[in-house]
Amino acid sequence: MRFFSHPLVKRRIEAARKGWYKFSKNPVSLVGLSVIVLILILAIFAPYVAPNPEHAGRYVNFAESNQPPSLHHWFGTDTFGRDILSRVFFGFRYSLIMGLVVLAIATPIGVVLGLLAGYYRNRWIGTLIMRITDIFLAVPPLILALVVCSILTPSLFNAMMAVTLVWWPWYCRLVYGLASSYRGEFFVQAAEVTGATKAHILFREILPNCVSSIFTKMSLDMGWVILIGASLSYVGLGAQPPTPDLGTMVADGAKYLPAQWWIAIFPALAIMLTVLGFNLIGDGFRDLFALEEV
Repeated sequence: MRFFSHPLVKRRIEAARKGWYKFSKNPVSLVGLSVIVLILILAIFAPYVAPNPEHAGRYVNFAESNQPPSLHHWFGTDTFGRDILSRVFFGFRYSLIMGLVVLAIATPIGVVLGLLAGYYRNRWIGTLIMRITDIFLAVPPLILALVVCSILTPSLFNAMMAVTLVWWPWYCRLVYGLASSYRGEFFVQAAEVTGATKAHILFREILPNCVSSIFTKMSLDMGWVILIGASLSYVGLGAQPPTPDLGTMVADGAKYLPAQWWIAIFPALAIMLTVLGFNLIGDGFRDLFALEEV
């Protein structure tokens, strides 16, 4: 109880309560949050909630292949007789892992480089960082990811590394613009006058003012990273069979359109629902932080 009675903890709890109140005023964002929470639950507890969890691995039952949606198989079965609903639940896992790993690696790299480039914008280190960033940004991320994946052995890990390689420049560019604007503020100049170290200025003075923009971009980028990961799997450069990756499932089902439409449509709807949920949450965070800045 002493922990919750501490003044700093009480202030943070009160700030979180106010933030939730502002976020909850946007009903569309609440819908997105509900969708993502549901997907997280299905992904985490897939072995327990999936009707046929064994269908997520090496499983073949040609006697039940290509069955349309029914009460026994809500999403139907694929050409190997595997339950599509069960594979979609497990597919959520790989999509979320793709987004989390990519952003967990790309965001710190981009933020640190953006801080350095913004603070030392008139020196060679800032110029070098931003010129390298411009080179990466000049190529569409999906095209660059396809090139990198085509060089490496197709796998989920290599797909994540490829997307990470093309995603950090966006955070570098974002933080560079923010750090450049905060570079001349009085609180930064005051820290310099008092003899604060460069690390203190970068990570204790400038970075906290960039957190809201970074967090908003991460919530919006989560959907885009999942979509690019599914695109790589669709062309065979991501997770390999029998891994129940949503992009791979769409690619396999596209061969049998329009006769066995359910094989491709339901995994595609799962991707769309995931991306839409994160975009709605990102819009809510953007409105929330915009209100706080006002």
